[in-house]
Amino acid sequence: MSFLPIDFNLINLDSLVDRLVQLLCTPSPTGDTADALALVAGWLRELPQVTPVFTRKGALTVTLPGRSSDAPRAITGHVDTLGAIVTQIKPNGRLAFDRIGGYPLFAINGEYCWVRTADGRAVTGTALLVKSSVHVFREPVRDREWKADEMEIRLDAQVTSAQDVRALGIEVGDMIAWDPRTTVTEAGYVKSRHLDDKAGVAVMLAALDALTVGGLVPAQRTTFHFSNFEEVGHGASAGIPEDAAELIAVDMGALGEGLQGNEHAVSICAKDSGGPYDLGIRRRLVALAEAYGIPFKLDIYPFYGSDAEAAVRAGGEYRIGLLGPGVDASHSFERTHRDALAASTQLLLAYLLS
Repeated sequence: MSFLPIDFNLINLDSLVDRLVQLLCTPSPTGDTADALALVAGWLRELPQVTPVFTRKGALTVTLPGRSSDAPRAITGHVDTLGAIVTQIKPNGRLAFDRIGGYPLFAINGEYCWVRTADGRAVTGTALLVKSSVHVFREPVRDREWKADEMEIRLDAQVTSAQDVRALGIEVGDMIAWDPRTTVTEAGYVKSRHLDDKAGVAVMLAALDALTVGGLVPAQRTTFHFSNFEEVGHGASAGIPEDAAELIAVDMGALGEGLQGNEHAVSICAKDSGGPYDLGIRRRLVALAEAYGIPFKLDIYPFYGSDAEAAVRAGGEYRIGLLGPGVDASHSFERTHRDALAASTQLLLAYLLS
């Protein structure tokens, strides 16, 4: 494999982080992603000769011509995030809810949230254990895994009945978004909920910007696919071009005990709960990272699935790969670093041009 020189100074890391923060602060739980996708579409329209197209399923795509089109490629990342949905308005004015996406209840105990009404307003609230107060309950809920009916949403409104809540415009089926609590530290860390996978989306946008600024043409015709149903398992099951030969998911790298990844490198996944990723693509990504001096780590994720797998399960006949920034405490109190965002963008750009 030959490696062309690439000017990674074309990557605007400050812009990447700024856009990431804007994305993180735009609620987009699975099922209610229109605002985040509109934000991404606006940025895409700023690029010359790029025409964003919404699929019937609501995902967003753009296609770039390549130096060749004999083995087209696709890149996918998802804007949808973990969230919740109202399942019951209780007689006391509190809300029962169900989780959207897979996360432990301890990760949202005490978390602020927004309940989106049918007319587009947002009512704030807090997720709490039903038995939260140690001054009221002899045995508050603690020291074990909680059940969904042991938590509720306390609204920031003067409501004491279901009728009061409905007067606010809230009804069963309304979407709930968790406060991301986004913070960028002086040391370069980005702390926030929903880095999975808004960090990946920001990386994709930064790579697109770098191609445009540098007047670079991808090696193959390439479709960028911004998915809206990944957290529930079927995001990229539609919208990937049928003639794509390769599909790369840009999603978070899991970190923790037994894994090699960290917040200062791009993670390359060899296998997750759905099985191994394409060996040839994985080895090519490793070769690119080594050739360009990009910090990377290889890992296997036992409890992880991606949109690339969703696309294959839906019948897509393409080879798949997965890369993305290392993200600590996934589906909980997440954190990554500018280093991982930079490394991920560099590897994606190298892949696109190789």
